[in-house]
Parts: sequence; C-alpha cells; structure tokens
Amino acid sequence: MGYVPVPPDRAERYRRAGHWTGAGLADLVLGPPGGDRERRVALVDGEERVTYGELRAASHRLAARLRGLGLRRQDRVVVQLPNGVPFVTLLLALWRLGAVPVLALPAHREHELRHLLTMSGAGALAIPARLHRANHVAVARRLIGGRGLLLVLGEAGLRPGEIDLGAAMRTPAPRREDGTGPAGGDVALLLLSGGSTGLPKLIPRTHDDYGCNLRVSAELAGLDEDSVYLAALPAGHNFALGCPGVMGTLLRGGRVVLGPPALGVVTRERVTVTAVVPGLAARWADAVATGGPPPRTLRLLQVGGAHLAPDVARRLRRVLGCAVQQVYGMAEGLLCFTRLDDPDDVVVGTQGRPALLDDEVRIVDGELQARGPYTIAGYFRAPEVNAVAFTADGFYRTGDLVRRDPSGNLVVEGRVKDVINRSGEKIAAAELEDLALAHPGVAEAAAVAMPDAASGEAVCLYAVARGPAVPTLEEIRSFLDGLGLARYKLPDRLEVVAGLPLTAVGKVDKAALRERVARGSRV
Repeated sequence: MGYVPVPPDRAERYRRAGHWTGAGLADLVLGPPGGDRERRVALVDGEERVTYGELRAASHRLAARLRGLGLRRQDRVVVQLPNGVPFVTLLLALWRLGAVPVLALPAHREHELRHLLTMSGAGALAIPARLHRANHVAVARRLIGGRGLLLVLGEAGLRPGEIDLGAAMRTPAPRREDGTGPAGGDVALLLLSGGSTGLPKLIPRTHDDYGCNLRVSAELAGLDEDSVYLAALPAGHNFALGCPGVMGTLLRGGRVVLGPPALGVVTRERVTVTAVVPGLAARWADAVATGGPPPRTLRLLQVGGAHLAPDVARRLRRVLGCAVQQVYGMAEGLLCFTRLDDPDDVVVGTQGRPALLDDEVRIVDGELQARGPYTIAGYFRAPEVNAVAFTADGFYRTGDLVRRDPSGNLVVEGRVKDVINRSGEKIAAAELEDLALAHPGVAEAAAVAMPDAASGEAVCLYAVARGPAVPTLEEIRSFLDGLGLARYKLPDRLEVVAGLPLTAVGKVDKAALRERVARGSRV
C-alpha cells in the first residue's frame, strides 16, 4: 500500500507500554454500546442534536451502505466535507470498514483534489454539492467521472451511480459484518503535510498510533464527559480532529459543537474548550475588549498552528478570562503541550514539552528530530522524500528550529522549510512560484512570507516581468485562481523587480527578500 511501518522492536515496546491497544478508531471513539452514554448528546450542528446512540447507529448504517457499494478494507476515500454531523459520521463509518479517509480541506479546489486522488490511489470522493459558491459536483465529475464512487452532501441533481450521503446515513441497511474490519496496525487515515516542497505529502496514521494521539491529547487538555468542545477550525486539520479535537472529545464522552467559530456560539452552547490559531484568538480578545460578551463558560483555549507571541498570550488570558494552552506539533506525529499547571512564563513563552515520556526528541544543528508511539516512520508512497525526511535510525526531521529552555520546554525559533504560514495553513513557496511562472508575463518568481497582524504571515510574490508589460497583483491573483489554486495561497502583495537577489552559490536569496519585505523596501 505504500505505508512504512514502525520497526517490530519499537512496535512491541509501544504495545507493552499500553500506547498501542489494537482497537479500531470507531470503537475507541464511541466506546462500548449501552449505558447512559448512549443518551448523551455527542454532536451539536446548528439546531440538530445527535446522541451517542444515534451517532453509533448512523455510522453502522452508512458503513453497511458503503460495504454494499463495494468499499473494502484499506480502500481510500478523499473526504472534503465541512464541519458537521455528516463529516463525523462518514469518518466513523469508514473506520468501521477499515477504509481510509484522505482528509482534504475546505479551501482545496480542483488543482489540489486531483493531486490527492492521484497520490492516494483513492477510488471514491466525498464532497458537498456546493463549495466556494460554485457547483462542486461538476468539479468532482471531472476528477472522478464514472471511474469511482462519488458521495455528495446536499441537493445536487445526482446522476445514476452517484450517492446522496445524507440519505445513505438515514436509510437502514443490513449489517453484514464480514470480518474485514481494521487491525490496530492498519492505516486509519491519510492527513496532509504542510507541503513545504510543493503539493502536500500524505501522512499515514494507523488505528494504533492515532488512538494513542487521541488519548494523550484528551488527558493533557483535561477533557471529561462534561467538556463541550467547539470545532472552530476545519476538522480535516489534525489540530481540530485529534489534538484532542472532535475525536478526542468524543472518546472522553464530551459534547462537540460543530458551529461557526463565533463567541456567540461559545456563549449559547456553553463551550468549555476550543482550539484556535493565534489570529482568531486575537480577534476574539479584540471583540471582548471592545464591549463584546466575555466567554464565561470557556475553561481552556488551545492555541497552535502558528507562532503565539508572549504579549498576545498574556492578553488572551487577561481579556478572555480562561487558561491558555500552547499546542505545538505536526500531523506527522509529535505533539507538545504546555501543561495546565505550568507557571505563567512557561505558558506564554514556550511551546511546552512532548506529550509522552516515550516521545524521543533530539536537536541536531538546531533542528528538532522526533520519533515515538504516534509519529510516523515514513510518508505514504514517497520513498525519495522519506530518504531525506527521516534519519537512518527512524527520527523524523521536522524542519523546525528549536531550543530547550532551562525547564526542558521547547521554544520554536523558526523553520528550515521554505513555507509560508498563514493562520496555520502552510503554503509552499515552490508550488506558488511554479504556477506563477506559467503566467506569460512572469519570467522569474520568488514567494516569501511577510508579517501580517491578522494571520501571522501573508504572501509576497516577487516577480521579474517578461517583456515590457508589467503584470499587476489583480492579474496574477486572477490567473492563479483560474488554475484552481486554493485561495488562501494567493499572493497578498506583488513586487515586480528587475532581478532577484542571489546567494553566493547562485540560488535566490530568500532571506534577503524576507528582510526587505518586512521593512517595506524594494529590491
């Protein structure tokens, strides 16, 4: 399948330590049937309330329907659905079958979806009928046509062979358990890398390792059956899905609110915990500071996905009146948390320490390297990338530059990888540059991060014009949009220059470009 397993000696060690239990994620998340939990509300989606018993039954119905359509263990399904009951139900159904969701993001468009389908070998695609105010079914038909299974959420005028996902969740189907459910070591889902070298790589997480990820994250966030978690970020992100996120909350018997990321939702649903990027957290603090209602029920605000400045962290605690937990990690595995009982200087000034004692971390030439019970041993179907991204003894090279403070907590100081981090969304400079070079008016291109108060980083594209006609920012954005590039990757600023600065070895000097755009000067 293209999955790189953890070496047997380490796998056995993780089993003996209880990190790997062999349980499938659907059973782990929902727990055993019966008891008072079945009557408790699991999901809130607008006015809809779904109990644990109803969610369990819906996941069984959908799994039976998908099995009847020919979906089997380790078959891949690209899932691009908004936060909502159907998203959660579909993931649980796929896990029951042992099938593998490939988690696309709402911002992805035809360009990225084609890559995910090709790289994963998926034979099925789950989408909303409309996305980005357009008919998304038309896009899906171009991508998968009659060659695979198309699951559609919403009214779409479906053709024969296309499946109404909502109806499939509601319609009874015979439960024929065929013994092909997942083993603990099976791949459970394919997450997406930040894509520092172009389009995203696929990150294979197993039932064993992601179960460990959920359990330890839920424990460190202090979740229990009284917790109410707001999924403020797209649940296709690892942070919102499992750190502890939607699935970690369900594992602890809590309630997940799938509403919009608004302070009014926090108040109305009595939310106790949520996870946000720094930009959203700062906007919430601004709203409260200017007279908005404080989120009185909020106990814990997890912040991750991008750098959280110490002054901002202090302001969040003061204005919002809740604890702040910094979460640093990666979809490839390693997670670091500040602890709920850490002193102030640790919470505001560090990214915490690894979740487990059995997380192995080392700093080599400033770069963090990691391996452990929930860190992958290789990307999916990417042997050439794996030869560079992993050491001979199995450590993942994170590309992040870190140091340890005297108390052993990590402080992230930068990154090796050439990526731009807009509110936690990673944008590969190489991908944007390659597409910009397809514009007839662009001879050379270099994309760099520039400081942005709202999102942490924004995108500045330096370009050398081809010929006398100088392209404008609007023309470049329209061109890239026409190629189907996700809109969060579009440049915010265009600097047309006579030539790009070079290093001594003839490479584009990105450090010089970042420095110049930060101080507002031209090349």
